[in-house]
Amino acid sequence: MGARDRFETSAGIPLDEVYDAETLAARKPPFDPARDLGRPGEFPFTRGIHPRMYRERPWTMRQYAGFGSATESNRRYKFLLASGQTGLSVAFDLPTQMGRDADHPLARGEVGRAGVSISSIDDMHALLDGLPLDRVSTSMTINATAATLLCLYIAVADERGIPRAALSGTVQNDILKEYIARGTYIYPPAASLRLCADLFAFGAREVPRWNTISISGYHIREAGSDAVQEVAFTLADGIAYVEAARAAGLVADTFGPRLSFFFNAHSNLLEEVAKFRAARRLWAGIMRERFGAKDPRAQMLRFHAQTAGSTLTAADPLNNVARTTVEALAAILGGAQSIHTNGYDEALALPTEASARVALRTQQILAHESGVADLVDPLGGAYAIESLTSEIEARATALIAEIDRKGGMVAAIADGFPQREIERRALEHQRAVESGARVIVGVNRFTDGASEAPALHRLDPALAAAQNEALARLRAAREGAKLRAALDHLQESARGVDNLLPAILNAVKARATLGEIADVFREVFGEYRPT
Repeated sequence: MGARDRFETSAGIPLDEVYDAETLAARKPPFDPARDLGRPGEFPFTRGIHPRMYRERPWTMRQYAGFGSATESNRRYKFLLASGQTGLSVAFDLPTQMGRDADHPLARGEVGRAGVSISSIDDMHALLDGLPLDRVSTSMTINATAATLLCLYIAVADERGIPRAALSGTVQNDILKEYIARGTYIYPPAASLRLCADLFAFGAREVPRWNTISISGYHIREAGSDAVQEVAFTLADGIAYVEAARAAGLVADTFGPRLSFFFNAHSNLLEEVAKFRAARRLWAGIMRERFGAKDPRAQMLRFHAQTAGSTLTAADPLNNVARTTVEALAAILGGAQSIHTNGYDEALALPTEASARVALRTQQILAHESGVADLVDPLGGAYAIESLTSEIEARATALIAEIDRKGGMVAAIADGFPQREIERRALEHQRAVESGARVIVGVNRFTDGASEAPALHRLDPALAAAQNEALARLRAAREGAKLRAALDHLQESARGVDNLLPAILNAVKARATLGEIADVFREVFGEYRPT
């Protein structure tokens, strides 16, 4: 093989052969350690949000799981906790994400397939059965129906006598990235942002330890963006949420500490480490300078990282163990607060218990055997890392400024700007893979002697019928007058300006289903159709 004539990161940032002090001094503006680096736990948080980082406490090992019925998923959570997982992360199926009950005609064929099926408070009770909600934090990857799922969680805690102040976790609640990259939206943007802001306000008052949004770059990256776009579009979404919260009368120092982020840990190790550090520094400046946040906790970018599903290959799937290890290492070196590692079989099916255990053990080996958690920001000060961090920050800043010129992220989405930019980068990547310019081991090079396909997870074909029967029993046992009053109150609140969360909570306690609540909002707000 001949020598390469061009070296660059996956985002197209040219790479020098060697980096040194002169490289940083030549930057415009020159790299200033006091301004750009700082101390861990201090503004601009380039080196991490805590002074001692993992020396004080390891990152939360939060394996994303959920499939089939609530009872099946509950068994998987107990298995993961027994294996050493330190936080829960719930995946919901597409009907739940789209506000459809399991017995809705549009749910047919999708019940429990891409996550757990949750239609009612009975399902949520089964999902959380025996789990110590006052001692373990729970992340829920849910957006359009985020307010309803949080209310279901709170309702279960209320019925079990667990104080709301003891509940901790995160609800994704990031609807803007659905319009950009993923597609599980229901309502028009204005109504969706109202639900987001109402959840912020309710959460701050009722569940103060809960992160009421996880602003997600993960799905933006999975759709094909590069590292710079992931940072820029994610933080631009964050700006839109802060503006929506302020318009609702909230103060940055009040809700800012409960904002969290969710990033993709991709395979270009040094670029990814720099990406996380750049995002942290950039967000600190945005919150302090643009929104006047004075509380350091409101300036901190706290983030969960998940290894990149889009890098997993169906060909030679055991290679994915190495990919996931590199990506998890990038998240650790970049200072993540919690991490999920993908199963090696996830390009083929939902992970089995065996692959889920290997994924968790990967984190545990990195935490306890590699030594990378023993130092705070171990790559900080490295010439190449600091140069890449500054370059990603500068490019992301320019992209955010372009979004601002378009009127902000909501206007940019309506114009299709981020969607087009992601599609352009995704096409460039695919062409590079097909031409062999970008090597994917086991796919376009080194394809000899591939490993056999592993045993895969299989979904119970009787699941949908069982879920439908459970819903029928729930509907038959409800108090009709109480339910109707709750849904009428919800509709009245939606047509007015009241915070919607109390009405949603009242409805789920009256045994309204997720689909019934979503249908009330469909009637009032309408459904979004992209032009």
